[in-house]
This record gives sequence, C-alpha cells and structure tokens, in this order.
Amino acid sequence: MSRISLNTQIFLGAALGIATGAGFMQLGAESSVTQQGLYAAKLVATVFIDLLRMILIPLVFTSIVVGVANLRSHQQMNQVWQRTLIFFFSTMAIAIILGLTAANLLQPGAGLEIAMFQDAMQAFKVTQMSVTDFFAHFLHSLFQNPFAALAQGNVLAVVIFALLLGIALVAGGERYRNIHVLMQEFLELILMLVGWIMHLAPLGIMALLLQLVASQDIGLLSTLIRFMAIVLGVTLLHGVVVLPLILYLTTGMTPATFWRGAREALITAFATSSSAATLPVTLRCAEQHLHVKRDIAGFVIPLGATVNMDGTALYEAIAALFIANLAGVELSLIQQVIVFFTAMMAAIGAPGIPSAGMVTMVMVLQSVGLPVEAIAILLPIDRILDTFRTMVNVEGDLIGSLVVQRWVQRD
Repeated sequence: MSRISLNTQIFLGAALGIATGAGFMQLGAESSVTQQGLYAAKLVATVFIDLLRMILIPLVFTSIVVGVANLRSHQQMNQVWQRTLIFFFSTMAIAIILGLTAANLLQPGAGLEIAMFQDAMQAFKVTQMSVTDFFAHFLHSLFQNPFAALAQGNVLAVVIFALLLGIALVAGGERYRNIHVLMQEFLELILMLVGWIMHLAPLGIMALLLQLVASQDIGLLSTLIRFMAIVLGVTLLHGVVVLPLILYLTTGMTPATFWRGAREALITAFATSSSAATLPVTLRCAEQHLHVKRDIAGFVIPLGATVNMDGTALYEAIAALFIANLAGVELSLIQQVIVFFTAMMAAIGAPGIPSAGMVTMVMVLQSVGLPVEAIAILLPIDRILDTFRTMVNVEGDLIGSLVVQRWVQRD
C-alpha cells in the first residue's frame, strides 16, 4: 500500500466501506457477522474521530493566531477580512435562494400525509428558542473564558480569542516577537501530527461509511425519497456547478484540478459529517494540494468551518418549505424572506458537528410559526443528508480560500 498515494487510499477505503456496509445490510442486523463487523468498525471510527478532535482545538488556535499575525504584518488583514466575509455571505445567500426556488417549484412533501408521522412527532421533545434568544445565546458563546473554551472544545469561542490574540501580537510589535515565533513553531508541530493522523484516514473513513450504510432504514428512506432527492439534487447543483463556476471565473482553476486537490477533505467531510473534525484535513489540502498560502488558509478555513455553511443553509430552507407543505401551510413571500434570513443566521450559528443543522432548524421553523415537532420526521434521514451538506460546507471553505487569495493578489 505504500506505493499508493494517500488520496487514492482514502478513495478506496470509502468505496470498500460503502460496499461492506451494503453487504451487512443484506445480512441483517441480527447476523453475528454484522454485529461483529459493526463493533470493529465502531472501534476504528471512534479512534479516528477522537484523534481528529484531539488535534482540532490546538490546530484552530495556532492557525488563526499565526494567520492573523502574519496577515497584519503584511498589511493584508483588512483585505482578507472583507473579502472572506463577502464570499461567505454571498455563497450562503445563493445556496438559500437555490433551496427556496427548488422547494417552490417542486413542492416536496405535498403528496405525503403528516398523520403518518404523528407518532414520531409526539415522541420527539424539542427545546424551543426564539430568534432573539438564539441571537443572545450566539453572542454569549463568542466571548468566553479562553481556557474553558479550549478545554471544552468550543470552536467558536476559540476562534474569537485567537483572532484577538493575533491582533494583539501585531499591535505589540517586536516586543512579542518571541511569542509569535513560538506560535509558528507550535503550528508546524501540530501540522506534523496531522500528517501522522492522516495515515489512519483510509481505515477511519471506511469504518465510518460502513456504519452509515449498514444502519439505514430502507422503508423510511423510500417514503421520503422525493424530499431526499430534491435536497441532494439542489445540494449537488450548488456544490458541483455553482461553487466550481465561481472558482473558475475568479481564479481560472478548473473543477477537475480543484477536486483532485480537495478529494481528501471532501471524502473525510462526507464520512465524518463534521466540518470541524475535517478541519485538519481541509487545511492540509488547501496548503499542500491547492497551494493556498498558509497565512490565508490559516485564517479563512478555520473561520469558514465555524461560520460558512452553504449546505446547511440550503437544507434548512428546503426543509422549512417541506414541513410547511406537510402541515398544509402556504408560506407567503414575506415569510419566505424571513426563512431566508433566519436560515442564514442559523447556519452561521450552527456548530461544525454532525447533525448540527437539526439544532438550529428549530429556530427557522419557529420564525414562521411552523410546528417544531415536525423535525422528528427529518431525524431518521438527517444523517445521510448531513454527509452531503457537510461536504459542500467544506468545499465552500476551500474554494473561499482560493478566491480570497486571488482577490488579495490582484490588489
């Protein structure tokens, strides 16, 4: 296997995981072979995910601090800040508009009876949160004790503290040069550990996809197949056409070149359903395969993994109209505008963890008076949809780093 590139090993691991999971599904959950295979897969997947989580916080912290300090020292910080936010908000707006347009044209859920899901809705307990409460909670989560945030793995709070510390290092100038150098060396050390962890990626991804495929409820998937097809179709439209088109028009890079360089990160995002857990791999792809400068990649990508969620925003817009159709409610233009802004705010506030969109989905439904209990309908199929939207989220971060780099170079 040593002669096969890591990129190819990951691709083969993903294919083998899907095929083996399908085989276990055919054998049935009661089969001893299936039970033992799933147990072994769970052990391998747990080790791989835990290793990524172990390295996540120090990687985010050091890459943001070093990225901000280096950009400020090159007089580029304002340009990168502005262009990064413009790109993130623009692509999320495009994704939501695509989702709302598809949902209005194709009317997912119009042919289903919500009564058939009543048991699931009654058994589902939801913690309701108004838009104002969510916004207050979101602001509160930005500024926390940095040591507690580092210990608890609160990525958003770590990003904010790292941004402030990076700016402070530049403001202090030569006085804090030794700390700046120490942070750079620490980042290089962390990236070495990432390289070691990546040798387990083919096995970890194989185990994750094996579990995902083997645990699906085929009966429920067939019931909601139209909704799933619309979500997947629009998500792939955004990820395969819109984002690569923006990349090509801005940088001249072809989609084939991008996908070759980003393949490790996209497959890992698909398998883990976590843009945060994928972050070490995303940074590695950006710097080593796509040749994004470390200063820009270290700023744009960790920030994107926290606030840039094209796939999540698109999904929440379609899901809101899907639930409205199930409930027999026709959303007005004003209500759909509310869904647009609420989905964007919810996507920004969603943590980069599996099924985080389901947490913020409550706020989107409440904003237009839809029954939040209907989220129970989406829970059984959310895991498989989450794999695709996370892949698009990570793709958006990678393309964002390339686009921002080109914009900055032109000025």
